[in-house]
Amino acid sequence: MSEPKAKASCCSASRSHIQAAGDPQAEIAAPDLAIPHSGAHAVSQPMVLLQGGTFRMGTDSAEGFPADGEGPAREVTVSPFYISPYAVTNREFAGFVEQTGYKTEAEQFGWSFVFHLFVSDELKASGVQSPPGTPWWLAVPGAWWRDPEGPGSDIGERWNHPVVHISWNDAYQYCKWAGGRLPTEAEWEFAARGGLNGKTYPWGDLLKPDGQHRCNIWQGKFPIKNNASDGFIGTAPVDHYEPNGYGLYNMSGNVWEWCKDWFSADYHRKTNSINPLQTADASGNRSMRGGSYLCHRSYCNRYRVAARSKNTPDSSSGNIGFRLAADAGK
Repeated sequence: MSEPKAKASCCSASRSHIQAAGDPQAEIAAPDLAIPHSGAHAVSQPMVLLQGGTFRMGTDSAEGFPADGEGPAREVTVSPFYISPYAVTNREFAGFVEQTGYKTEAEQFGWSFVFHLFVSDELKASGVQSPPGTPWWLAVPGAWWRDPEGPGSDIGERWNHPVVHISWNDAYQYCKWAGGRLPTEAEWEFAARGGLNGKTYPWGDLLKPDGQHRCNIWQGKFPIKNNASDGFIGTAPVDHYEPNGYGLYNMSGNVWEWCKDWFSADYHRKTNSINPLQTADASGNRSMRGGSYLCHRSYCNRYRVAARSKNTPDSSSGNIGFRLAADAGK
C-alpha cells in the first residue's frame, strides 16, 4: 500500500474513475431516481433555525488548498434558514426507504467504494478495482448503505450513525421527500462556524482543546494504521463529541456532507456575496464539506471549516453522507 501524495484529494473516490478503467457496470442504464412519494414528511431530528447574517467565508491561510478554491476569503451574507443538528442517520434513511421503496445508486450500480482496511483479504484477492492513485479505495460489489462494508456486513449497531454510500442524487431525493433541501456551501460554512468568525474549526483554532478530541478523523499513519485514539475507526454516532455554538454536531470529520452547489474552484470569484450558490456545472462535480473519519493533517486536512471537496453526483463511498436544510418558514 503506497502512501498518499501530499495534499492529494484522496478522502473520496469517483465512480467515473472505475468506469473509465473498464468496469463492467459502466454500461448499465442510468438509475431511475424517481420516488413514488414526495412532500413534507416528519423526520426524527428537530431542525435548528439560524438567523443568518454576514460572515467571512473561505480562507487565505497557508493551510488551505488553493486548487480547491478555498479563497480568497470574503464577506458573505446568508438569509435565515433551518439546518439539522446531525447528519441523516441510518434509522432516518431506513424510514425513507420503507415509505418510498427508493433504491440508492449504489444498489442500482451494484457496488460502492469501501476503505481497504474494512475489506476482507478474500474479497481483495478476488480482484476488486481501485481508482488510479488511490489504492485504499476498493469498488466492492454489494456495498450499499445497509451493507456498508459489502456482503456480510450490516448496520445493526449503527442505527444512530450517519448513513453512508449515499450519492448526491440520493441525498437530493431524501431531502425532497422530507420537505427540505441540501444546504448551500455558504449556509453550510456559516452553520459550521457556529458564530466563531475566522476560526479554523467549529470550536476554535486548536484541534484538540485541553487535549480532548472534538471530531472523528484519522490518527496514525495513513492509509496503513489508524490508532483510533478518538474512539472510532469508521463512523461515529451523529451526536458524538460536543456541538458547536449553534448546537450542531460533527461539522468537522465523521462523514463528508453533500451541498447543493455544483463545485467550482472559482466559487469565491464568480458567485454573489448574498446567498451565493454555484448553479452552473463547471466541473461535473457537486460540492462536499466537512471532511471525514479518513482525513489526516499529513495529506488531507479538509476537516477545517473553510475546506472544500467535490465528487460526481452519482458517486458514493463509506465516508459520504449529508444533512437536511430548509428555507426559513418551512
